[in-house]
Amino acid sequence: MSSRPIASRTGVRVGAAALAAVVLVTGTVLAVTRPWEPPSGPPPCPPAAYQATQSVARRWDDALLDAIRRALPNPPVHARNLFHVSVAMWDAWAAYDPTAMGYLFKEKLNVDRCDVGAARNEAISYAAYRVLTARFIKTVGAEQSLSEFADLMDTLSYPTSLTTTDGDTPAAVGNRIAKMVLEYGLADGSNEANGYAAPNYKPVNPPLVVALPDIRIVDPNRWQPLQVEFLLSQNGVVLPSGVQTAVGPHWGHVTSFAIPPGGAEGVPFDPGPPPRLGDPTTDALYKTQALEVIRDSSLLDVASDATVDIGPGAIGANALGSNGGHGYASNPATGRTYAPDIVRASDFYRTIAEFWADGPNSETPPGHWNVIANTVSDALAPNLRIGGQGPVVDRLEWDVKLYLALNG
Repeated sequence: MSSRPIASRTGVRVGAAALAAVVLVTGTVLAVTRPWEPPSGPPPCPPAAYQATQSVARRWDDALLDAIRRALPNPPVHARNLFHVSVAMWDAWAAYDPTAMGYLFKEKLNVDRCDVGAARNEAISYAAYRVLTARFIKTVGAEQSLSEFADLMDTLSYPTSLTTTDGDTPAAVGNRIAKMVLEYGLADGSNEANGYAAPNYKPVNPPLVVALPDIRIVDPNRWQPLQVEFLLSQNGVVLPSGVQTAVGPHWGHVTSFAIPPGGAEGVPFDPGPPPRLGDPTTDALYKTQALEVIRDSSLLDVASDATVDIGPGAIGANALGSNGGHGYASNPATGRTYAPDIVRASDFYRTIAEFWADGPNSETPPGHWNVIANTVSDALAPNLRIGGQGPVVDRLEWDVKLYLALNG
């Protein structure tokens, strides 16, 4: 069923009796109806013929998360896809708002106010569909992902055959936005055209062959890939080589939304060099941190009986940018202290690790944040206010602004 609302038709038929209607009470004229006069303010728009449970932006975000779960886990690439689809959807929404500023697409479209909702839905859908199809056409699970994208277009009654970028129809606007986003991506430093390969990166150390007892290394301060008999991706895909490859070593050179340029070294925020083994100044710190990693790893041992309090009274209340909090003194809603929540430490720490690298069908960390944001938004709806203040906004406005802020 089409999502385009029926055009507004205002007509008033006035009978002779209505023209002369006068209500008299005890000889006093209380009111005179004048139905031939237009009502104050614009007439209400007719309801849209198609009413989805979720906004089109949410539905495209869900389709994108499904595609990420099928593809090889690559958090930098997936974070970029989430950002660029968010840009496409925001720019399509902003094109029909007189004051909102698009990120890439700056055009403004004038349509009847009753048609804005339908135009936004259509432009957003074409923009998202084109970007997603281009980005996932060569990935693992491409057939399923592209089929899901096309099925969603069918559900929304938008023909995928409309590929023109000329004109001001919502489909053309969406296609034009997608073209702009895709061209932007080809020049953003990610090396998308070559499968996101790092142009100049080569590991200093040879692969460490796990099956052999000896260890060969050139520089212990640099990364060493592992070589195993066969390598499985996080979602169970057998990789063609048993040697690990670095993910996104050139990503500091990729154009971002808010982070400043990374400069020649691709380091937007330089914390200084890490401790180095053999360095007179930092050798001791290197060894201390290595031991800390070993000790922390031992906490994952399922045979350990150690326990930890994970209640809000013991964990949280961190200062901004730190992890040094020791819990909250009381529940702000009840004024009472929190009861301890004692669990096996190994279970808790493994749960944290597995949440961020959660095996097959993972939407990876950037996708996790979208799942969390969508869940929270569902709980808040329909009382959705930007920043918790101001007027209630509709779900589409909430979603396009949420995704741009979250994924940018």
